[in-house]
Amino acid sequence: MKTKLASIELLLLDVDGVLTDGGITYSDSGDQIKTFNSRDGFGIRLLMDSGIGVGIITGRKSKALGLRCENIGITLLFDGIKDKSKALDKIISQTGIMPEQIAFAGDDLMDLPVIKRVGISFCVPDACQEVKDHSDIITNQKGGHGAVREICESILKAKDLWDAILNQYLP
Repeated sequence: MKTKLASIELLLLDVDGVLTDGGITYSDSGDQIKTFNSRDGFGIRLLMDSGIGVGIITGRKSKALGLRCENIGITLLFDGIKDKSKALDKIISQTGIMPEQIAFAGDDLMDLPVIKRVGISFCVPDACQEVKDHSDIITNQKGGHGAVREICESILKAKDLWDAILNQYLP
């Protein structure tokens, strides 16, 4: 598994249930409110700063997601997507990265077409059973509570980049 993880050049993420806990809150004005984990965001930045791309494929559109992506520097954003496999085709065409060099994290049935096509697939522990059955790795942490950070660290460690990152923060 370490060899597969070490070959990853792009991490793709679902949002609801992976980057968030899956809850959707609406304000009185009808806006969606999403809560993102700061450690997940830092993990994404560490991955991108190490030359590994990060992108989003999600079924919902929301202003909150657009702001979050802008805040942490994610430009590969496919939101409001009904067919995630077609979005993956566009990403492969756009980036030139082969499917076996792509990791994806999902949690529900609409993620299965991508999970089945990428080099490494992750899911969160409260994903639906079918997604768990087809995923390579089930994270210890739940979506919105550090699952993405765990994924980022596993890729960085497999690529032997983690120690250099850690040393930047040790006196």
